[in-house]
Formats: sequence, C-alpha cells, structure tokens
Amino acid sequence: MANGYAGGLAAILFAAFVWGTTGTAATFAPEVGAAAIGAAAMGIGGLAQALLAARGIACARGALWAQRWRLIIGALAVAIYPLAFYGSMRLAGVTIGTVVTIGSAPLLSALIEYALDKTRLTWRWALGAMVGLIGMALLCLAESASHGVVVGGDRVPLGVALGLVGGLTYALYSWTARGMMLRGIRSAVAMGATFGLGGVLLMPVLVVTGGPFLASWNNAAVGVYMAAVPMFLGYLCFGYGLARVTASMATTLTLLEPVVAAVLAVVVVGERLPVPGWVGVGLVVGCLMILTVPIRGTAWPGGKRLTARP
Repeated sequence: MANGYAGGLAAILFAAFVWGTTGTAATFAPEVGAAAIGAAAMGIGGLAQALLAARGIACARGALWAQRWRLIIGALAVAIYPLAFYGSMRLAGVTIGTVVTIGSAPLLSALIEYALDKTRLTWRWALGAMVGLIGMALLCLAESASHGVVVGGDRVPLGVALGLVGGLTYALYSWTARGMMLRGIRSAVAMGATFGLGGVLLMPVLVVTGGPFLASWNNAAVGVYMAAVPMFLGYLCFGYGLARVTASMATTLTLLEPVVAAVLAVVVVGERLPVPGWVGVGLVVGCLMILTVPIRGTAWPGGKRLTARP
C-alpha cells in the first residue's frame, strides 16, 4: 500500500513538473491566442487519452453511463479549465496566472470534498497547504515587484479572476474523476472518457481560433508539445496518481507547478525573480516535503484530523 501511495505521489509530481513548462512553452508562440493554446493542449491531448483508452471505455460504457453526471460535469470542467488557465497567464503573467490557478485548487478541492463527500482534513495537510499558499503569495508579490507598480495594466484583476475559475474547474474534474475511480472505473478509463469528452467540446474553439498554429513550424511545434507532453503524458501520470491519493492531496502536490514555472521564467524567458520570490519557491518545496515525507508513528499520510468548518 505504501509503495502504491509513493508511486502515486511520484506520478503526480512528474505531471506537475511538465505542466510547469506550459507557460514558458506558450511564449514561443506569441501569435497564438490563449484560447487556441488551451484548446489545442487540452483538446488534442484529451482526444489522444480517449483513443488510448478506447477499448476500456467501450467495455466500461455501462459503468460510465451509471456515472454520467460525474462524467458530464468533469468534461465541462476540462473544457473550461484551459481557456481560463491560459487566459489568466496571458492577462496577469505566467507566474501569477499559474500560482493563482494551482494555488486555489487545493482549497477549492477540499471544500468540494467537505461539501459533497463529508470528508475531514488532516493537520498535516492543513500545515502543508498553509506553507504552500504563503509561498505562492510571495511568488505573486515578487512577480509584481519585478515588473514595477503595474503588471499587465488593468488586466491583472481579470487574470486573477480567470485563475480562480481555473482552480475551481481543476479541482472539480479531479473530484469527478476520482469519484468514478472509487466506483470501480479504472483510472485510464475515467480520465480518458472525461478528457475525451472535454476535448470534443474544445474542438469548435480550436477550429475558430487555431489558424495561427498553421502560420509557422514554430507555432505548430508549440502546439504539438503542449498536447503531447504536458496534457497527454502529464495527465496519464496524474490519473495514475489520482487513483492512489485523495483529490485534495493531488491538487496540493501540484503546487510544484508554479515553482517550475517561476524557475523556467527566469532561466529560459529571462525574467528576474527577486529574493522574496526565491523564498516563495523554498516554501512551496517545503510544503511538498511536509505532505510527502513519512512521519514515524503516524499512518501515511498521517497526522491528527482537523474538522473542516463552513
């Protein structure tokens, strides 16, 4: 059981790493709009997941039909998420868009689980989430400071709002997918069906907005990378991990994503990250250690339980 849990943690951390590359990758195709980037990445990647799991989906069609409301809600969340996420990064900046989206997901996921599953949170999870959220707040402040008084003009509030929408939809499809897994549907089937249906919903968006992908080989390469690596391979790993850890734990572990995004923004894009930003990076890494390192004398993930309150 511990090995399976550890494997789930490793799979989710790998997914978070490759997801952290998406903002930097998108900067290599500035002519392509946020809607097109999101539709290509999640739409094509989602359809690829569905094709890979096609036989399993066909065999599990009865079970999927029994969970049709979870599937529909999850697919709608999958379709909305990339539009909100990439829109947030374009409006508020790569780091702010990433940290707001991913940073809000654990809290929103926990609220969903509390409201719908009547679960409780551990003290260890609460401590890790608090440390991680403080780190992400420092990252946002550092990003603002590095760009002066105004970051992206008056588009930042809208970018933050879109980031919160992205966090909510991310938490929602994580919850619906795990719910299907807990009811006997294999992770590849649950993720393939959810992302495949979401990909179908994103195809009209790609048709309308995706023309710039054909304007150059560089733009096309960005689209292929986004669909194949972060969205296809990354979500396969995420689905594997989600079958072995809770949705709130999974979304909290993906706090690694804004760290990767911030580091790549410095190393590849050339953005400057002030000292408070590096402190934020360290706190997010500390959050991951709190959540993943076993504590002697406690059940894995362990800790006393904290009753969530409305």
